[in-house]
Amino acid sequence: MKSITIKGQERESVGKKATKALRDAGMVPCVIYGGTQPVHFAAEEKAFKGLVYTPNAHTVVVDLDGKTTNVILQDIQFHPVSDKILHIDFFQLSDSKEITMEVPVKIVGTSPGVLLGGDLRLNQRRLKVKALPKNLPDFVEANISELQMGNKLYVTKLEAKNFKLMHPDNTVVCQVKISRAAMKAAQEAAKAAKAPAKGKKK
Repeated sequence: MKSITIKGQERESVGKKATKALRDAGMVPCVIYGGTQPVHFAAEEKAFKGLVYTPNAHTVVVDLDGKTTNVILQDIQFHPVSDKILHIDFFQLSDSKEITMEVPVKIVGTSPGVLLGGDLRLNQRRLKVKALPKNLPDFVEANISELQMGNKLYVTKLEAKNFKLMHPDNTVVCQVKISRAAMKAAQEAAKAAKAPAKGKKK
């Protein structure tokens, strides 16, 4: 999985006053959990652009004055009105411990059902996977090459190399629904097929 680096400074004071002052200065207060003790730090809001405002999944290297820690985004809080980032929680990675995170779904292949006029509906844009940090995938491929009209692709049909998919077996990843145009065409074809049969009656 791709990684991005965020540079910040450790926080000495974590009270409400100090936190407000940080936000007023365009900084985001953050915490890293999962180590021997929580690490409080702050970084410029623009530093999180490539992490938060993207459909892609990343691991993160937090650089605090040259001291680096590998983490993943665990939780993020936004202001209810302005959508500004208020706070971010990170979780420290360990090479020997599996972690769970969401990664995007990537559609591959061409569906015969879509070629016939069906509508491809993506039910799951992201899926939870569990793996060692080195085995975390950038995305999960969903191959739709065998999806006919009306078919569904279940999570059990996805290939998972060196990671586990953390969803029930009946989870639908995507499906090909019959479009209105295709339904109308099918109805007209059925009517046309019946017409000669009626004409033969005496």
